[in-house]
Amino acid sequence: MTDTPRELDAQTGQPAEPPLLNIANILTMVRIALVPVFIWLLVLDAQGEVFGGSGEATNGGWRWAAAGVFALAVLTDKIDGDLARSRNLVTDFGKIADPIADKLLIGAGLVMLSLLGELPWWVTIVILARELGVTVLRMVVIRYGVMPASRGGKLKTVLQSAGLLLMLLPLVVIATWLADVAFWIMILALAVTVVTGVDYLISAIRMRRRVRQERADSAAAEHPRSPDDD
Repeated sequence: MTDTPRELDAQTGQPAEPPLLNIANILTMVRIALVPVFIWLLVLDAQGEVFGGSGEATNGGWRWAAAGVFALAVLTDKIDGDLARSRNLVTDFGKIADPIADKLLIGAGLVMLSLLGELPWWVTIVILARELGVTVLRMVVIRYGVMPASRGGKLKTVLQSAGLLLMLLPLVVIATWLADVAFWIMILALAVTVVTGVDYLISAIRMRRRVRQERADSAAAEHPRSPDDD
């Protein structure tokens, strides 16, 4: 798919900024709006003591609906990214809102499964700590440049989404071994999450050193030392 050329601004002659209210950003907002719906459906399904109810989780229609909403939200992530790039609809708002939407969705899935006792809390805590740490790291080094998402980071997101989706499905009803597969995919996602977090840290340190060195070299070139300085 080829990129759609942007219209030129009549005054500046430069490519015009895409409108804030475009299809890619709308899909991002839809993904954010789906998060509370997803949580609500899981709560409806879970009637056990963890939510103050009197029964046990039904693993029935509400659980299937929650998994469907999660899958739909993940699909919007793929679609809005493709649309933003192919139609030149990338905006500053989208750059901020898109990763926030992803973290809200993944975070909600992790926390809810841990509350239901289906995912160990240490897995949820490690993944959420990594996501928060990388977000803070990006903010700290923003003065030196923007840290783009790496291939490893994208693989991490795919594994997390796949593992959570499989764990959300009432797989025990279908086949017990599928539930085991879902759990080990989450463990693999955890490993990739940790490795990519360390990689982001190393990249941030290298970026900081490089930019500082470039600034020092630039300052030295603008103000060369004279013999009288010795």
